[in-house]
Amino acid sequence: MFYLLNILIQMKILLDNTSLFKSLRPFNDLGFVPTMGGIHKGHLSLVNKSKKQCKKTIVSIFLNPKQFNNKNDLKSYPSNIEKDLQILKNSKKVDFVYMPKFRDIYKNSKKSKITLNKKDKILCAKFRKGHFEGVLDVMDRLTNIINPKKIFMGEKDYQQMYLVKNFLEKKYRTKIISCRTKRDSNKVALSSRNLLLNKSNLSLAGEIYKKLINIKKNIKNNKNIYNFLLLKKKQLEINFNIKIDYLELRREKNLKISKKTKKSRLFIAYQLNHVRLIDNI
Repeated sequence: MFYLLNILIQMKILLDNTSLFKSLRPFNDLGFVPTMGGIHKGHLSLVNKSKKQCKKTIVSIFLNPKQFNNKNDLKSYPSNIEKDLQILKNSKKVDFVYMPKFRDIYKNSKKSKITLNKKDKILCAKFRKGHFEGVLDVMDRLTNIINPKKIFMGEKDYQQMYLVKNFLEKKYRTKIISCRTKRDSNKVALSSRNLLLNKSNLSLAGEIYKKLINIKKNIKNNKNIYNFLLLKKKQLEINFNIKIDYLELRREKNLKISKKTKKSRLFIAYQLNHVRLIDNI
């Protein structure tokens, strides 16, 4: 309790919806950074952008069980509330931290069920059944509760950002602001799940990133991109002893399969030491 009171000196912690509504009532220019904890520099880059564009910034820490299609993934997800709060406090740019309980978010369970369109069941949606339905549901509820002017999301989870943007901006006056992927010294995209990897794993992930850069550069020299990427996928799996879910070139605008690198991204998802990593370049 003393620790939480000390944090309150710098930023206000909101533990339920009653305190949230009371604290946010005076403000109509809120920047919102949604997280599940495991705060890292990538999250702080979102906070920094929010601070520049909005008068007040609120960060949520809520480990949403409904977006996990794997129980073991949920159990192993990095969680250290005290460390997270200290990092956010040290940034001196966070005005509110919202740490709701499950009932605060899912009090109204009668909301219409969210389903993805067939065209959206690609990339991670194809391999993580129900994941994005859970993401869209919780983001819908959080947006309704917080009513932010802008929501800041990283491009590492590009498909997630794309789906959330299309879903929420049609329903609310909130704008989704996409933010560039932040990387570590090995060029690995920052992720809370990186905490589950050792130095050797992270070094290997850095080498895979370098290979992806090279693959994207050479795509334009191949007439049959599908076969080229299929070959590179097999090579990566053999050379790095990893299991790749997908390696695909898709357009940024609509995530359709692309035949050129301009305004397109190379997407990958793979298992490294039983940890699922995603990236796009």
